[in-house]
Amino acid sequence: MTSFRQLFFWLACLTALLLLGSGVWAEEYTAPNFRVLDPVLAPAGFSTSTSFQLFGSLGELGLGLSTAGSFGLRSAFLYYPVVETPIVSATAGVESVALSWSSVTASVGWTVGGYNVGQSTVSDGPYSYTSVGNVTSSTRTGLTAGTTYYFVIRAEDAFGNSIATSTQISAVPTSSGGGGGGGGGGGGITGVRLSGRAYPLSQVTVLKDGQLAITTIAGPDSRFEVSFTGLSSGSYIFAVYSEDEAARRSSLFTFPVTLSSGAMTNIGGIFLSPTIAVDKSEVKQGENIAIFGQTVADSVVTLAVNSEEEIFVQTLSDNDGVYLHNFDTTPLALGDHSTKSKAAITTEISPFSPLVGFRVGVEDVPVTPGACPLRGDLNSDCRVNLIDFSIAAFWYRRPLDVGFLLKEKEKLNGDGRVDLVDFSIMAYYWTG
Repeated sequence: MTSFRQLFFWLACLTALLLLGSGVWAEEYTAPNFRVLDPVLAPAGFSTSTSFQLFGSLGELGLGLSTAGSFGLRSAFLYYPVVETPIVSATAGVESVALSWSSVTASVGWTVGGYNVGQSTVSDGPYSYTSVGNVTSSTRTGLTAGTTYYFVIRAEDAFGNSIATSTQISAVPTSSGGGGGGGGGGGGITGVRLSGRAYPLSQVTVLKDGQLAITTIAGPDSRFEVSFTGLSSGSYIFAVYSEDEAARRSSLFTFPVTLSSGAMTNIGGIFLSPTIAVDKSEVKQGENIAIFGQTVADSVVTLAVNSEEEIFVQTLSDNDGVYLHNFDTTPLALGDHSTKSKAAITTEISPFSPLVGFRVGVEDVPVTPGACPLRGDLNSDCRVNLIDFSIAAFWYRRPLDVGFLLKEKEKLNGDGRVDLVDFSIMAYYWTG
């Protein structure tokens, strides 16, 4: 027993020495606008606002939000949206509603443990939740025909914490022998209704099985809704994208849909990614680079800048959905880097935007207006789309002639052949 106590004592001493040697301490910090009590601090970055500065907090280890009258401290990964909101489809059936949703992919060390289906007969709840496991579909049965039901899907991590909640979707079950309906009844018409968020007054384009199907304009609140009718039952691939005021495109939002005969399928929760651009192709180390774009109005925009460790910063979009952040490149090493963005408003979180690259070097080089994609654009039309895929498909596993050999080196993998790696590159740089 004595030897165990001695061992414990020396381990405690060693731990204390290691902590002191690495500059860890606890000390109160006060200012006219805030007070931090008994923090555990180490030299590891800082957080600032107009009202406070907090240096090197290890509070990232403690999840949650601390607030006072003039500041808030959000700790740990939950501060940054590491998932995107699932999109949900609802198809009414006989005293039932078939639900399906997109799989939620987490990042920054997070994992998705399963999903809960929230159900209510009152818009915006309260909802009665049912755990359905780690699946992406569920059919709710035993419902009352002619009654509007409202659903949300909640993704949870491995510990049961809610990490993403979908927008509400509705459907109206039918009686035996009646026609399908959704959100007001389908009247026996086979079709689909899409709704979600883009950018204020932006054009939203919908593709069906790779072909232009319809366009619409988002409202001043960034919301859009569009319907297709007269479709045949069966499976389709829908894709949605939007363009901002500078003709920059969002990522292509693609999802499969299976339509039932005589039923209207509602698909809600589409949240298009922000657009993104930078003002310099090369930035002098230690200088600022402007990262900007457009997204949903009045949203929180998270910017991820790749470095040895990924750096996250946040900013806000204005009433027009425009955001701008002047990023200090001091922490970045010399070389190539990239950045991407995602937006969040209430419980909704968008996917990440396309990546945009820049270089940290010894001089500032402004971005050339209208610059074409660096990779994947095989016909030099400043787009990466099905035409480029067709060109690559022609050369797939064939010997390349001299002309296309140079093109493959410049625009694709550069290994002197066309294979699945090259198609992945084009998919990554896809503009539509």
